[in-house]
Amino acid sequence: MMRITETVKHLIIINVLFFMASLLIGKPLYDALALFYPGNPNFGIWQFVTSMFMHGGVMHILFNMYALWAFGSPLESIWGRNKFLFFYFAAGLGAGLLYTLANYYQFHTIFEKLIAFGLDNSSIQDILVTGKYDTAVQSVVSEAKMNEFYAIYYSSAVGASGAIYGILVAFAFKFPDVELMLIFVPVPVKAKYFIPGLVALDLFSGVTGFSIFGSFGGGNIAHFAHVGGALIGYLLMLYYQKNQFKRWR
Repeated sequence: MMRITETVKHLIIINVLFFMASLLIGKPLYDALALFYPGNPNFGIWQFVTSMFMHGGVMHILFNMYALWAFGSPLESIWGRNKFLFFYFAAGLGAGLLYTLANYYQFHTIFEKLIAFGLDNSSIQDILVTGKYDTAVQSVVSEAKMNEFYAIYYSSAVGASGAIYGILVAFAFKFPDVELMLIFVPVPVKAKYFIPGLVALDLFSGVTGFSIFGSFGGGNIAHFAHVGGALIGYLLMLYYQKNQFKRWR
């Protein structure tokens, strides 16, 4: 088994400390550090970073930290601390950005329909605050979409998963023939096929709203955050391959 590298070890310790603090402090810490929709009063620009160290439960942090150790340590041993940290945070920030942009698009698609229906900004804000609205609105926006509108505004994202997906993509580039498998589908598949397949499943779930892993406790997965982390990881790896003979700065 691969020994844990120093930077990965420190990242895991920081994540565990944040998780323990969240257990002690609870909602106030999530309100301050989780990533909220920009229109929500709890939103802060720092949340793009701090949300990477918050987790929603024991299984959430266990899976993420295991993946950070298993896939991050081999990469750090090749790249060194600085390059690994840059890659990790770039993927994590990219994940948060794509997640936010996807939410912004979905939110404003519904928002514009409400404006076209005849509501003004104040009326729409009242709907978001109270959760109540004239059912006549459902002639242009379904009840399910109104629930989605409300959920986007109030929900938050936590976890290192976006950064982890970037790490997974980098691992597939560096170790394409290593065989991997899901716990509940014990069939070994080479990393160069397994990881693109995993990202494709997240993209499918993000676009359709149907979570492949919903029955395994993944009903609240931020799929576009995963895709965002994977995309940044892929673009960075392409850049590294093109400049592999240049000194890293």
